Amino acid sequence: MNTSIEPSLLYSVLCDDVRREENGKFILIGMFETIGAREFPAVHPTLFVVNGWVGGVGSFKQYSRILDPAGQEIARDKETVFHLTNLKGRHSVIARFSNLELAQPGEYAIEVLLNGDLKVRYPLLVEQAR
Repeated sequence: MNTSIEPSLLYSVLCDDVRREENGKFILIGMFETIGAREFPAVHPTLFVVNGWVGGVGSFKQYSRILDPAGQEIARDKETVFHLTNLKGRHSVIARFSNLELAQPGEYAIEVLLNGDLKVRYPLLVEQAR
């Protein structure tokens, strides 16, 4: 009998950079929820979406994507396959988005999908900088 238990998304964080210490801990640098640009269209050099999964058993496929204010996908990271062997297992998935094209100010969205199902969606505000 093959039993699979879907994990819970413990966290999803948007930040400028991610580093890993020798002890395995992640350092998230520059957490944010708003991007300012002087002119549009704009290009944001790099951002990371860091997702932490817990409490599942089985094999899973995860990806993150970014939608524009009209709901159109403008960026997607590659699908990551991960395995959890017991309910105490944890897994982090780090998605890097480089040279993100932002056509206009507005409310963009970050989405995290597991096995093709939407697990969380949260806003990324893009504003005209003064």
